[in-house]
Amino acid sequence: MNKWLNAVFGFSKKEQNGLIVLCILILLVLFIPVIYKAESKDDVADLEDLSFEQHVTKGGGIGRHSEGLAKGDRLRSRSGDNGRFRKHVTKQLFPFNPNHLPAEQWRKLGLTDRQIKVIHNYESKGGSFRRREDLRKIYSISEVSYRELAPYIEIPEVEKSFFTKASPYPDQKAREGKKVIRIIELNSADSAALVEVRGIGPVLASRILQYRNRLGGFREVGQLREVFGIDSVRYGEIVGQLAVDSSALRKIYINRVGFDELKTFPYLRYKQMNAIIQYRKQHGKYVSIKDLTKINILDAEILRKIAPYLIFDD
Repeated sequence: MNKWLNAVFGFSKKEQNGLIVLCILILLVLFIPVIYKAESKDDVADLEDLSFEQHVTKGGGIGRHSEGLAKGDRLRSRSGDNGRFRKHVTKQLFPFNPNHLPAEQWRKLGLTDRQIKVIHNYESKGGSFRRREDLRKIYSISEVSYRELAPYIEIPEVEKSFFTKASPYPDQKAREGKKVIRIIELNSADSAALVEVRGIGPVLASRILQYRNRLGGFREVGQLREVFGIDSVRYGEIVGQLAVDSSALRKIYINRVGFDELKTFPYLRYKQMNAIIQYRKQHGKYVSIKDLTKINILDAEILRKIAPYLIFDD
């Protein structure tokens, strides 16, 4: 072969040896993925067998079900739902309420630290589990894990209570067995009261209070959609549990307010605040909201939002 290479290509001995080594490396690169896929198929086959066995054992005996769970434990000790290797954990399946379940209890159920972190982040942002199917929405929980945990999920019925200013005897109404909910007044509620609303957690309650302070109070419940973290779905969930008393709004004295007082007001940008103050200096005091329409950068939508917060008296 060396003579043929030398005759055809004119390669030296070193070049011939180099060519042979290069060919060997190319063959290794080509065959390594094939070998890797062949090995990984065994793990996929084991997982498929486990899933099939779990489905079959739903109608079978206790022995086969226990065997399936033991096999699942061995597989999960080798690789978690996210495919990462972790230490062996003895799984214990027991009835549980997923709401605010301690991390140690999740670990006993076979979840990884990453999965537990995702669940706790979901709860810290106001999320909760009202039905067992809600656990399936957690993206780090695989379908196999959900089906295994679902029979053990127990979420107690939440007893609702009702209290409004028009109802001086809420306890009596509750005793009468009427189906009612408690209405929270937004402008007087503290963080503890807000977290009682289904759909509002500690983080979201803090954001609502901060936004309320910047506004000077809510004039309608719909303003909650301006709070970061409240989308149309979340708003629809909480709106029926809230009310607003707009009589206690903190007003802005537009004829003497300074820039430092205006800068925290969320409805105005820097240029708009400056324009309001400069126009007042040049043309005198504002008499009504109509005077503000003369400022070009204040459109009708902005004026509609800020009007309830303005006082035109001296």
